[in-house]
Amino acid sequence: MSIAENGFEIHSSFLGGDSINEIITELEALDSDYPKHGIRNAEKKLSSVKDLVESDLLLDKAKSYLSGAPQVVRVIIFDKTADKNWLVTWHQDKTISVSGKKEINGWRAWTLKDGVHHVQPGLNVLEEMVTFRIHLDDTNESNGCLKVIPKSQHLGILSKKEQDRVVAESEEYICSAKSGDLLVMRPHLLHSSSKGTEPSRRRIVHIEYSSFQLPEGLAWA
Repeated sequence: MSIAENGFEIHSSFLGGDSINEIITELEALDSDYPKHGIRNAEKKLSSVKDLVESDLLLDKAKSYLSGAPQVVRVIIFDKTADKNWLVTWHQDKTISVSGKKEINGWRAWTLKDGVHHVQPGLNVLEEMVTFRIHLDDTNESNGCLKVIPKSQHLGILSKKEQDRVVAESEEYICSAKSGDLLVMRPHLLHSSSKGTEPSRRRIVHIEYSSFQLPEGLAWA
């Protein structure tokens, strides 16, 4: 699978066991009432994730998919479990996080999440982004792994009705992966995940990089 053609790639054994264990150990050390199933701005809360996001391993990889120097857009840790066994319907990731709010032509739907400004920019911004999903656990259809519609990134930003039509007319790809595997994808590739039929830990470090030069007065959050 080629990201240029299909919008995603899977790289086996990308991250070593020591790095994975370091992140898991820090996650497990969080207070029991901490919402571990979805940690936004994870690089600001976990030193092991910050080190990973800023490592030459990831930055060099990101450079190979971008037209310029990679900047971190957003980092989230997802932890799907038997208790937090959610369904995500088919969608495109259309939102970025930035340092402030500013009126920009074509940018819409401003929101504030975990104290950070989020907005839906134009397609030109999404096309200069790449998403890394690093698997801390083995994942397959039984524990709710990601599913994608290959080549759907070529269709631009789709309405909900257009998304439903594309999904109905297309064959999905099941992104099974092993611990340490890296899934690389364009953010506007259509993707979803089902509830796990045999739920188990499915921890993912979701990292978005961009080489887009933001308008004056804004920075990546």
